[in-house]
Amino acid sequence: MPYPARLNPHLEGAREHSKAWARGMDMIDVPQHGTVIWTEHDLDSHDYALLCAYTHPDAGAEELDLITDWYVWVFYFDDHFLELYKRTGDIDSARTYLDRLTLFMPAEGEITAAPENPVERGLTDLWNRTVPRRSAGWRRRFIESTKALLDESLWELANINEGRLANPIEYVEMRRKVGGAPWSANLVEHSVHAEVPDAIAATRPMEVLRDCFADSVHLRNDLFSYQREVQDEGELSNGVLVFEKFLGLTTQQAADAVNDLITSRLHQFEHTALTEVPALFDEHGVDPAARAATFAYVKGLQDWQSGGHEWHLRSSRYMNEGALASRGGPELGGAAGLGTSAARIFSSVLATAPQRLRAYTSTPFRAVDVPRPSVEMPFPLRLNRHLDAARRRNVDWARRTGFLDGVVWDERKLRAADLPLCAAGIHPDATADGLDVTSDWLTWGTYADDYYPVVFGPTRDLAAAKACNARLSMFMPVDDSPMPVPATALEAGLADLWPRTTADMTPQNRRAVRRAVDSMTASWLWEMANQAQNRIPDPIDYVEMRRRTFGSDLTMSLSRFSHGRSVPPELYRTRPVQAIEHSATDVACLINDLYSYRKEIQYEGELHNAVLVVRNFLDCPEQRAFEVVTELVHARLAEFQHAAAIELPALFRDYDVAPDVQEMLLEYVEEFRNWMAGILNWHENVGRYTETELRYHPVTGSVLGGPTGIGTTSLRISSLLPAAH
Repeated sequence: MPYPARLNPHLEGAREHSKAWARGMDMIDVPQHGTVIWTEHDLDSHDYALLCAYTHPDAGAEELDLITDWYVWVFYFDDHFLELYKRTGDIDSARTYLDRLTLFMPAEGEITAAPENPVERGLTDLWNRTVPRRSAGWRRRFIESTKALLDESLWELANINEGRLANPIEYVEMRRKVGGAPWSANLVEHSVHAEVPDAIAATRPMEVLRDCFADSVHLRNDLFSYQREVQDEGELSNGVLVFEKFLGLTTQQAADAVNDLITSRLHQFEHTALTEVPALFDEHGVDPAARAATFAYVKGLQDWQSGGHEWHLRSSRYMNEGALASRGGPELGGAAGLGTSAARIFSSVLATAPQRLRAYTSTPFRAVDVPRPSVEMPFPLRLNRHLDAARRRNVDWARRTGFLDGVVWDERKLRAADLPLCAAGIHPDATADGLDVTSDWLTWGTYADDYYPVVFGPTRDLAAAKACNARLSMFMPVDDSPMPVPATALEAGLADLWPRTTADMTPQNRRAVRRAVDSMTASWLWEMANQAQNRIPDPIDYVEMRRRTFGSDLTMSLSRFSHGRSVPPELYRTRPVQAIEHSATDVACLINDLYSYRKEIQYEGELHNAVLVVRNFLDCPEQRAFEVVTELVHARLAEFQHAAAIELPALFRDYDVAPDVQEMLLEYVEEFRNWMAGILNWHENVGRYTETELRYHPVTGSVLGGPTGIGTTSLRISSLLPAAH
């Protein structure tokens, strides 16, 4: 824990106030459907005022009272939901119960519904005391995170009823919502009276800070609550249990792995705050007052981390016997300032130094000689009948746009990549023109993926790469404004693809496609920054950024818009549809990492590969890392099938989805099946990853005797640098 814990001086007042408030809401000693959720002793021993005094050390007395009431409410909700619905498995009543809570969170205007239980009474009071004092942007974020916290309780309940344990990627994503840390982050803004500016609230650095905060808070809670949740409550939503079962570890080994992941997320938090947030301010022209507010928010998140840890060591709610004695205090009521915690901070940094250093000590261009495990695809492959003709037209298109200049690619490189084969599996029923568009997009993206590290990588010229991205956006007009004259093959390819793809789209849909392409090109800058630092990414950050680097948002956008206006946008935001999208995307990304590992590690000196990320995080042999990534592929496939077979039909019932919309969503699912099958088939049969092609160099036109990465020859660099300008 790299931050000192500090105690708010208004603790005792918050204790008295919160108990009186909870009693007034009927949360203490008042049976609910015959069950007493909390006694006075329960509330006293949990000591939520202590939690808030540690997590909000600088809040004033009135603000601390309000924050404490919010936490009393959220923990009461958790236990209320457990006793009435999780223990009984009554999912229909649980859904009705949760639906009613939205009545007490209006974005505008007054609450008109009459509360019927302590949870509704508490929410009504808190909403009226909090929301009117905040901006519209903050209210929107707070409503979203509160609804996620409430609604995803159904996901936990459904898993308990089915006896289903989530895979690690699914678990982290869902734990953020049901665990409530994003909700806590909103309250941090409120308590420090400093809102994150709307202009940057949804950017990658701010999202990463929030997600790192959330993951650290939730995984820490999983360590402390394992005994109560798993052994007493029969809970399946616990990170230690997920690691235990997925990786085949003992409980202690799984706890150690979860602890390492907490450390990794805290390291990612620091890295983002120090290296990405200042650049974000400059990029968006954030004024000094807003910069100060953002840093106050960042400091508030740090206070929450250290304060939450201190509270977990003390609350009777958790497994913590002997924890204080083993680490040397300070005990409750004693000094807890910087002077008393500096020694612990130093020892924490020292203890985690090997993990931190390991992320910066990868050896580039090392030989790889590990057999790749096989992937079992449960979906049949179908190939488009226009494949052969598409191959011929794709070569002509690449020649016209300038891709075959003999620098990044030549015709042999293009034919070895055989992107029409991938397109033919992804869209087996497309017309000849439609197959050409897909083939050319895949060709453009793959060429760009090769172009950025070769052209900008040797000089680490992030500014030039960012300028390249800005130029590319000019070739994706939302209206009918003219494009500039293309200066590179990359621009020429996009200038040709954009009107062919978006001619029949509305401006709103064109804007969404442009955002998807911009997200992909921006993610390549993230890769370049890591390469410049020789930094292997944090595993969670890697999985989430890999979806962007792979162009998954673009794939989904184009597929959604092919359905016209039939599918309401809110259905795409539901958990089942997002589970289908994310799991399918991860399958495709991880398959690519398995097949491209040797190419990227031995021949290109890459750091962005799931096998390397897993190997670094688990500190395990290369073969074991391959096995873990393969198991992740199969786990995400199983999640995809579960979401499509179980969760999607339930969504149709819950939302009363019209038959034609159901049909469209089922077609959407089928497109993902084709996508995964087509991508695996392409990797199995393409020449891009064979030994001969890995050693072939387009500049010399010959097969070299060893690796051909950026660091192995100056010929490639000197030939390409003029192309960057």
